[in-house]
Amino acid sequence: MLAVAVVLLAVLAGPAGAVDGPVVKLSVSEAGTGGSVTVSGTGWRPRTLLMMLVCGRATPARGVIGGTNSCANGDGRAVTTDSGGAFSRALPVAEPPVPCPCVVHVATVTGARAEADAALKVAGHPVSPLPAERSAGRLAVLSDTRLTGSGGLLTWFGAPPSRTLVLTVGNTGTSPIENPVFQVGTAHGVFAPQWDEQQWHGTLAPGKKAQIKLPVELSAGAHGEYTVTLKHAGRVLAEQPWGVGRPWGVTLFWILLCLVVPSALFRTGMAVVDRVRPRRPAAAAHRRLPRPVLRLPRPVLRLARPVLRLPLPRSRTAGPPAPAAGPATTTPTLPWFSPDSAPDASAGRSSAPHDDSPTSPTTPTTKGPT
Repeated sequence: MLAVAVVLLAVLAGPAGAVDGPVVKLSVSEAGTGGSVTVSGTGWRPRTLLMMLVCGRATPARGVIGGTNSCANGDGRAVTTDSGGAFSRALPVAEPPVPCPCVVHVATVTGARAEADAALKVAGHPVSPLPAERSAGRLAVLSDTRLTGSGGLLTWFGAPPSRTLVLTVGNTGTSPIENPVFQVGTAHGVFAPQWDEQQWHGTLAPGKKAQIKLPVELSAGAHGEYTVTLKHAGRVLAEQPWGVGRPWGVTLFWILLCLVVPSALFRTGMAVVDRVRPRRPAAAAHRRLPRPVLRLPRPVLRLARPVLRLPLPRSRTAGPPAPAAGPATTTPTLPWFSPDSAPDASAGRSSAPHDDSPTSPTTPTTKGPT
């Protein structure tokens, strides 16, 4: 009975250990440059895109120390897992840019980070010992990573976008870590990340934690979906997606440039053509003639005032002298009435003398009563 119980425990423990994390297996453990090796894996997430690379200066225990810069990126292959999280594909063997020991490194491209390594001996490639670990300390991420900061007006016009990567790490090792050096990588889409080394100044004792703030900056005009990766001692500590908006100010600038420059060139060209074009003589002479100005003299109407001068009739007989002119106003008498025949004349008043000469043109003919 005891033997049967031990066998059952071994059977139950075998599958449980087999499915603990992703696993990578190779068809052969050694291959030469130009050959190929079949890579198969289990325990991965279903329908996940993976990248397979031959990397140097790496072991399954320590991982790829130099990151993807130690891998033959040009000869990598992509593969997608099936519904059960398994895959199998041939990978060409290429010499990595650094010496061996070498591994076949498999990692996820999108989604949560997952990776696994399988040892591979590349025939004919140099081998050198791995660098010694500087410290027995080990960093672990204790909080979610986040990117703080925002863009401004200059970023909208194509300035380099920048953020600050903030996370809390703790020392799970047995010795302190002094001034750790982190590798911050930014990757656009499925392209390999561009790494930048940044040093955090301080000492992290065993069992202690600290908040790390590292600046992250992209190139000018960058936009789209980016992934920020943080590594320490060859291990990936955290990944953070970063969506960068399009710099619409640059687009607006080019639109205005395409509208303003042709308009300015057109106006300049028309001005040059108008200046060098020969002018017509008739048109030029016509343009030089002044406009006629019609000036009419103002009509002046001058009417002479009529002057009526009537001679007084002369009396035939001398009478008494006329009274002197006084302040009283006398009523003028009409020439065809004599003082004696005037309707309002006094009865005893004598008529004035007058001349009956036929030569007098102004003496009227008076006919007395019969």
